[in-house]
Amino acid sequence: MLNITDFQKIGVGLAGFGVAFLILGVLFFFDKGLLAIGNILFLAGLGFVIGLERTLRFFFQRHKIKATGFFIGGMFVVLLGWPVVGMCLEIYGFFLLFSGFFPVAVNFLRRLPVIGLILNLPGIRSVADKLGESSSMV
Repeated sequence: MLNITDFQKIGVGLAGFGVAFLILGVLFFFDKGLLAIGNILFLAGLGFVIGLERTLRFFFQRHKIKATGFFIGGMFVVLLGWPVVGMCLEIYGFFLLFSGFFPVAVNFLRRLPVIGLILNLPGIRSVADKLGESSSMV
């Protein structure tokens, strides 16, 4: 059985609230306050879930410095008052940071009952395959 500590439970809650605030910030026409709170909560939650040292090691690997720069730079641009530009930078940085996980996520989703059927439809399958292939090249 997998043991989950109290810090990890708190981290999942913080990250969940962070994602919720980010979604609300986008829905409310890129409200910079909601986006800033969402960014802070998401990063705090990530730090609680995997630990501060592993979080810093993940973000500041030599081959991920460019992605981290875009992600954190996008956060600062949101705080400076340009939320649309900042979110574009963050999304690009997020894609570069987590692109190694996309093939694993797609393969996991293909094994789920309903989602797997949807991902194996002809048009969607080609897009999912390209996402898995292109993300492994980055």
